[in-house]
Amino acid sequence: MNGVYEGFSREMNGVHADGSVLLCLPQFVASPLCCPSRASILTGKYPHNHHVINNTLEGNCSSTAWQKTQEPKTFPALLQAYAGYQTFYAGKYLNQYGNPDAGGVEHVPLGWDYWVGLERNSRYYNYTLSVNGKPKKHGGNYSEDYLTDVLTNMSLDFLQYKSNYRPFFMMVSPPAPHAPWTAAPQYQDRFKDLKAPRDPNFNVHGKDKHWLIRQAKTPMTNSSIQLLDDAYRKRWRTLLSVDDLVEKVVKRLEVRGELENTYIIFTSDNGYHTGQFSLPLDKRQLYESDIRVPLLIRGPNIKPNQTTGLAVQNVDLGPTILDMAGYNVNKTAMDGMSFLSAGSVNSTTWRTDFLVEYEGEGSNVADPACPLLGPGVSECFPDCVCEDSFNNTYACVRTVAPSADIQYCEFDDNEVFVEVYNMTVDPYQLSNLAKTIDQEVLEKMNHRLMMLQSCSGQSCRTPGVYDARYTFDPQLMFSNRRQRISGPRRA
Repeated sequence: MNGVYEGFSREMNGVHADGSVLLCLPQFVASPLCCPSRASILTGKYPHNHHVINNTLEGNCSSTAWQKTQEPKTFPALLQAYAGYQTFYAGKYLNQYGNPDAGGVEHVPLGWDYWVGLERNSRYYNYTLSVNGKPKKHGGNYSEDYLTDVLTNMSLDFLQYKSNYRPFFMMVSPPAPHAPWTAAPQYQDRFKDLKAPRDPNFNVHGKDKHWLIRQAKTPMTNSSIQLLDDAYRKRWRTLLSVDDLVEKVVKRLEVRGELENTYIIFTSDNGYHTGQFSLPLDKRQLYESDIRVPLLIRGPNIKPNQTTGLAVQNVDLGPTILDMAGYNVNKTAMDGMSFLSAGSVNSTTWRTDFLVEYEGEGSNVADPACPLLGPGVSECFPDCVCEDSFNNTYACVRTVAPSADIQYCEFDDNEVFVEVYNMTVDPYQLSNLAKTIDQEVLEKMNHRLMMLQSCSGQSCRTPGVYDARYTFDPQLMFSNRRQRISGPRRA
């Protein structure tokens, strides 16, 4: 079978350009930040196994260590080496790709026959692409340089000129709707009246949450609300060019007679909050807005208009694509599972829980604009509402089963703060149950979280086995982590 993987755009505004719809699955990310999440997609591993912890070179984002230890084991490398696929990549790769301290744009990751990688992070104009290891600079002319359109045209060229005698896999990673949210000229005036969703957790105080959430000012200032609404409109506008990309690729496949023998996957690397719990806009948090992303699939033997309640994670994408190609996933060290037969898999045979982990980032010195917060925070807005800190480091286990839908999280801070949500009755995570939930449930969730944070491969996919002698002790969760600046602490 041919394989097409399209996506990484963080929101969806229409995918089924040919009028048919696909299998729709609820999907969660292993970490709500670009580089760790993308590494999980490529390797099928949780961050504690691929060791990419943030968007910096020091955090292993496209570092030489990543290139030596993880790139040879990514699913595209396996498709190319063992399944005979011709492979194509176009767009943003990892945030530090192209860093001169890690090989520059001359480095072409293993697994790609045709490589068009964006240097560093998302841009729409004035960027450099690595075209099979050779730099190509682009300027600010829309017709020649708008990145989403450039990626579209290169993808169409690949489909037109690839070999017809080998299966293919292509991965297209447009910048939209990442900042700086630069829409194509023809779309700059769209959605003038659109506002960010006013869900029940919009602009409310997270009084029972981690201190970083509690420090947000409620109600938000008018300038913050205007900022997030404006960003929301701009993000949607950038996605109209992604719609064009998907439509053109689908039509090209149809014209070539390859559409019905090709899987198309549309997804993202992380979510994004806009005003939830009075945080203006960013990702990085443990809530649904940040960890949940779209996942739509069309392809052979997938019936249209299906939705499944199985909880799929981005560590499952690699195993599933390998399964589509007929490669035995059990030969890999991947933590995820194949959901290729998700439409027929029942909830008793699918994994019931999964891991989300994030390592917070902060500055070693206080922000001059917000001296009262002290060192340890980052991503601060003018009104001194900060989106991240060193001690915003957490790990969560999410259990999704017929009998329960629960999220349990622990923070690596001075108090080892705990958040627990019953997602069945509280989908907007308004009430932290950590102090009221049954102690036996806390013990089981804590135990399972510790098991998942040390899992690897097959042990990540199996239900937890609980020891009756186990005692609930959140302090054990991060006992082996390195010392760091703890960041501000709030009562």
